[in-house]
Amino acid sequence: MNGHVSWFEVMGSDADRLVAFYAELFGWKLVRMPDMEYHTTAPDWTGVPGGVGKAPEGPGWTTFYVQVDDVAAAIERATTQGGRVLMPKTELPGGTTIAVVADPEGHPIGLSHSAT
Repeated sequence: MNGHVSWFEVMGSDADRLVAFYAELFGWKLVRMPDMEYHTTAPDWTGVPGGVGKAPEGPGWTTFYVQVDDVAAAIERATTQGGRVLMPKTELPGGTTIAVVADPEGHPIGLSHSAT
């Protein structure tokens, strides 16, 4: 459903350390993705599905993804309202499109649209 939080993500420089931290702190079960420094959870374990992993560059981030009708249109609305693009529109395998924008104070917000 559009406007609903559909995913969360915690990304940093040391994926294994982050996974151990969240597993110990909250009792989360995190499953490593094959050939990636990225672990996922299920809603049964965390309330909302999500991932914890290694950031591609920089210090990392924590964000949530919101389901939208059109990622490009949502990017345009965000930038018109004083936000900026942190990660451009990206097509993922399986038909999901994502992007990350910052609000006017710099907080990251993920945008997501699933073709299925």
